[in-house]
Amino acid sequence: MAFTLTTQLEFAAAHRLRGYDGNCARLHGHNWKVEISLKGSQLNDVGMLIDFKEIKRTGKQILTQLDHYYLNDIPPFDAELNPTAENIAFYLFQQLSEALNDERISVSAVTVWENERNSATFSLD
Repeated sequence: MAFTLTTQLEFAAAHRLRGYDGNCARLHGHNWKVEISLKGSQLNDVGMLIDFKEIKRTGKQILTQLDHYYLNDIPPFDAELNPTAENIAFYLFQQLSEALNDERISVSAVTVWENERNSATFSLD
């Protein structure tokens, strides 16, 4: 038995894909949507897995490092790691896991949406 909590955040940022043969090799931007999911089976004394406010506060702190920046200038995307939706989802999964995981809960998936139609998800499942 497990509970899953999911919340969404947003940030705006520009990027370009190195080594890509197409339009995305040129500088362009997105209003990215980030979907964060956490799992756990033990609720706290209030009956919550974790307060949504805590997920959002932590997520916003992490996203401020990306919001309104050129992603190709920001580690780890400033070297060889391309700022693709897949790599951004993996990076955010790592950052959120480090900040939120404990003995009761863990980040289970992070989905990054470039637009309404295209997304990439990283999960351990």
